[in-house]
Amino acid sequence: MLGEPHDLRHEFPNLDDRISVLCDSDEEFAHLMEDHDSLDAEVRKLEELGVPVADETIEELKKERLVMKDRLYDRLRAD
Repeated sequence: MLGEPHDLRHEFPNLDDRISVLCDSDEEFAHLMEDHDSLDAEVRKLEELGVPVADETIEELKKERLVMKDRLYDRLRAD
């Protein structure tokens, strides 16, 4: 669905407490999460505004967002 949020708290509501702990205690995790959320906002903006952009460009941004989400999820599931 266009414009749907894909931030971690929406994607993994059951891990909200763990997300908060890692954001407070792990600077690298917090930074990666900020980068992911910024990229997610950029993708949603492009989708919602209907800005002319090549399909390949939006797909590359989505792939990058997915790679970041996978890295964050791996960190969330560790321990």
